[in-house]
Amino acid sequence: MPTLVSLDGRLVPPEQALVPVLDRGFLYGDSVYEVVRTYRGTLFEPGKHLARLQRSAALIGLALPPLPDIEAEARRTMAAAGNPESYVRIIVTRGQGTFGLSPHLSDERRLVVIVRPLELPPPELYERGLRLAIVGIRRNPPRALDPSAKTGNYLNSVLALGQAKKMGADDAILLDLVGRVTELSTSNVFFVKGGIVVTPALALGLLDGVTRGIVMELARGQGLYVQEAFHGPEALAAADEVFVTSTIREVMPCTQIVFAGEPEPRLVGGGAPGPVAKALRAAFAGYVEKRLGGA
Repeated sequence: MPTLVSLDGRLVPPEQALVPVLDRGFLYGDSVYEVVRTYRGTLFEPGKHLARLQRSAALIGLALPPLPDIEAEARRTMAAAGNPESYVRIIVTRGQGTFGLSPHLSDERRLVVIVRPLELPPPELYERGLRLAIVGIRRNPPRALDPSAKTGNYLNSVLALGQAKKMGADDAILLDLVGRVTELSTSNVFFVKGGIVVTPALALGLLDGVTRGIVMELARGQGLYVQEAFHGPEALAAADEVFVTSTIREVMPCTQIVFAGEPEPRLVGGGAPGPVAKALRAAFAGYVEKRLGGA
């Protein structure tokens, strides 16, 4: 099952997908991207992902190719790769221009689509739950580098995840500059307390996840009260349940939280996945089936 790359419309294996060192995506992380996955070979919610790609590009002043052309190229690359299920990464860089920081030095853009076989988390991870760490790396504040733009400048999350791994955790919980929970390195986070489902407010500076939005609507559809709020890490540790959402993880429970300086992780909900996360994961599977229709 191959990995295949479309580089400005040319289909090549990854070892031949060469980008000039003067490309601004390489030099400065001056790019935007989206990750879309397939179910039964069908792209899932491409419209939502491409709309967010458009929002990210607007935030950094990057003009995209027409969205239908981007989707068509993603589908063409998928068909050529021929994988049963695909992970599709769509990247648009500001391209190459005169060397220098100013975005006006480039008058081109580069579209890259990477298609590789979809790799999913092991089933046992949903049974035991994630171990998360409260790391010292803080989420970029919105007035510095707005985290709601999904850009190629990902060093903030890279450093946070590296710190979490050193703490023996699967992923990192990033706080804002005043200590409020924002999100994980690549996922949104929720907790359940007294039957209320709580997730950090977008105003804190976090990515408006596609799966996050779907799960919030599914929770409301099950009669649960969903609240976007500001809270610290202690609220997670005291919750009945914690779970995360993302394109690849879907809805995954978290059962342990590591705090720096504490000898043992704190258990969430007694250390076992809770009923709300399980119900929402099942509801999400139903939503996928409904969206697929006859696919």
